[in-house]
Amino acid sequence: MKLLRHTPDWNATPPEAWREWQLTQLREYLSRRVVPFSAHYRRVFEEHSIQPSDIRSYEDWSRVPFTSKKDLANPRDFVLVPDETALRHEPGMLLTALLHGRAAAKEKAEAEFRPILLTSTTGRSSDPVPFLYTKHDLENLNISGTRLMLAGRSQRDFKHVNLFPYAPHLAFWLAHHAGLGFGTFMLSTGGGKTLGTDGNIRLIDKIQPDILIGMPTFIYHVLREAYETGRQWPNLKRLVLGGEKVADGLRARLRELATLLGSPDTHVMATYGFTEAKMAFPECVGQSLDASGYHLSPDLGLVELINPETGDVVPDGHPGEIVFTPLDARGTVVVRYRTGDIAEGGMTWEKCPNCGRTCPRLLGPISRVSEVRELHVDKLKGTLVNFNLLEHLLDDQKGIAAWQIELRKRHDDPLEMDEVHLHVTAEPGVRESELELAVSRRFHEATEITPNGLHFHTLAELRDQLGVGRLLKEEKIVDHRPKNQPAAASVALSS
Repeated sequence: MKLLRHTPDWNATPPEAWREWQLTQLREYLSRRVVPFSAHYRRVFEEHSIQPSDIRSYEDWSRVPFTSKKDLANPRDFVLVPDETALRHEPGMLLTALLHGRAAAKEKAEAEFRPILLTSTTGRSSDPVPFLYTKHDLENLNISGTRLMLAGRSQRDFKHVNLFPYAPHLAFWLAHHAGLGFGTFMLSTGGGKTLGTDGNIRLIDKIQPDILIGMPTFIYHVLREAYETGRQWPNLKRLVLGGEKVADGLRARLRELATLLGSPDTHVMATYGFTEAKMAFPECVGQSLDASGYHLSPDLGLVELINPETGDVVPDGHPGEIVFTPLDARGTVVVRYRTGDIAEGGMTWEKCPNCGRTCPRLLGPISRVSEVRELHVDKLKGTLVNFNLLEHLLDDQKGIAAWQIELRKRHDDPLEMDEVHLHVTAEPGVRESELELAVSRRFHEATEITPNGLHFHTLAELRDQLGVGRLLKEEKIVDHRPKNQPAAASVALSS
């Protein structure tokens, strides 16, 4: 049940109309659904003496406290649990009961509020957090999935293969509901953990799909293995990527592999999503192969960019941490949620130059605040190393087929200093000595440090280290240091 009857057009509504509509929807949503039915936000709004009806501007909205991952220690407090008496007296419920009977009103309430699906965060840096969906949420998942198809210029007669692992993970379910919402063929293989790389390749051989959807690293290894074993996939039109960052170098390698497989016009399209949003935001496919930003759904969620240090909202076009508030979610709901992700190009409301849509867009690359780490070259001076930058540097480096960064202790001694090791597979025909020199130089230019060790592996060995086809997300950066390190430990790096 939408709170506002007339939702603006996702394709063509001007920014001013969107902003006015979002504020109105936000007030309605907070006052009628979130504050009354969420234990957490009922407390927050009472403690800060905030009334949803008082939110008349974005400045008013900025006074509402942020929600962060540490606040989700008790996930039940974030589930919308309606007060049956209050809900029974809502005009919409009363009208349904009057026209169709109490049973119909009860069914309507259950469709809106009863949880029927659970996804969870991946839990790499903390315990996984469950997020509950109701039937209402699944309808919204159909909408956001359909928009992914529309942005990618898919067609209903296309054949889609979903390579995401079977898991309580947003990426898999969004791809599944994209097929349902758009009304097209969608085969979910379960990824490498279910069929293995070879099994997926054999299935793709038989289906000859138009679109592959999955993790960038897994799709890369599937395409590479397919090429090396002499396959031809001439129908490929899109490679739709989610769950990981996608650097320009990786895009180029994926297009090159698709060309070698007989599909020279394949478009690589990334998506950006996170469990807490219950949706993902797609790039579009137009005349240009260049990325034109992640197209948001402003009717389903309000996105702000803030200065991660001050919490102040930054102007359009300026980099900032992504903060998300749903505008029509049920089940688990988080308000002004700090994602820890930085949109380096900011947010824009200008018309997309690629597809012409007027919905707002996030401009990448998108990096994580947590991947900027302080390393101590000596006891007096710390060096901030942006591992987001290193990921893009390594993905863009010609001659690298696969890579992994490993953090570990010198001599495996918990009391020793930290080290950074780089594991690499060279492309065929590339001299390891030349690649080592180029990578070490670029590594030092970007971070002012040099890896303690650069180790070359066969592609099969590094695939196994990365967990390709075995893990939900491949481990591009692994930390093998003891979890409880001495407080005074320093980091030793070659310089």
